[in-house]
Amino acid sequence: MSEDIVQRVVNTERLDFGTLQCGTGPLALCLHGFPDSAHSWRHLLPRLADAGYHAVAPFMRGYAPTPIPEDGAYQTCELGLDAIALHEALDADERAVVIGHDWGATAAYAAAIIEPRRWSKVVGMSVPPWGAMTRAFLGNLEQIRRSWYMFYFQHPLADLVVPANDLAFIDMIWNSWSPGFDSVMDARNAKDCLTEPANLQAALGYYRATLGNGYRNPANQELQQRVSGDQPPQPTLYLHGLNDGCIGIEVARDAARNAPDSASVLEIHQAGHFIQLEQPNAVAEAILGFLEKQD
Repeated sequence: MSEDIVQRVVNTERLDFGTLQCGTGPLALCLHGFPDSAHSWRHLLPRLADAGYHAVAPFMRGYAPTPIPEDGAYQTCELGLDAIALHEALDADERAVVIGHDWGATAAYAAAIIEPRRWSKVVGMSVPPWGAMTRAFLGNLEQIRRSWYMFYFQHPLADLVVPANDLAFIDMIWNSWSPGFDSVMDARNAKDCLTEPANLQAALGYYRATLGNGYRNPANQELQQRVSGDQPPQPTLYLHGLNDGCIGIEVARDAARNAPDSASVLEIHQAGHFIQLEQPNAVAEAILGFLEKQD
């Protein structure tokens, strides 16, 4: 019988993270992306718990109820360091696995690179590793078109347009990235995390730290360069929706061609960007099969 999901605050040396949790055992840390919330893991958390894991989904830095970091830093390495801080605070061991979607995927890769001894396996979804995004931005014009919002977020106009009309921009993103999926509840969950202007600024700060000059932590620039250039050394599973309106399937296939032998890439049919919600059973079966596999 599936475990009940409970909401708890986890105090770390970096931030006090609001989390959703269920189960006991080795840590399975599930990291969400944009514009999303920890609630998008509501299908997977009980499945992980039933498989013997302590399944934990934090609200990422800046997403209420997790507070906004005082340093305003949103580099990928900061997200990875948050995952490591949660690992430490939850008294996890080397059996832990890290699972991420969208920005959570980049956070998972970063955590696995920074302190590989903490994580036995890595799962990424909807944002591929192995240099695929860099190659896409250098030569894939169709992907550059899909990624228009990343460039739009660099402009101050986004601060006015994104929050307008009850954050209608978020509804547009969900409908565009996962066409045909009834996203009303999940878009609402994301909006609830970003209703306050400071929280929305934090979410936009992820993009501004990546493409712009804002929200950077100079003390971690060397670490950021390492995270940007390296790849997770652990066995890695990558999942991508065949109908993803955010990152095209051709980018995932390019990642597959450049993946190491220890990695696997699976395409999820009848799914767009938010695959853990659109095809929860297929995603859970793929992840559990990967975690159970003896390498």
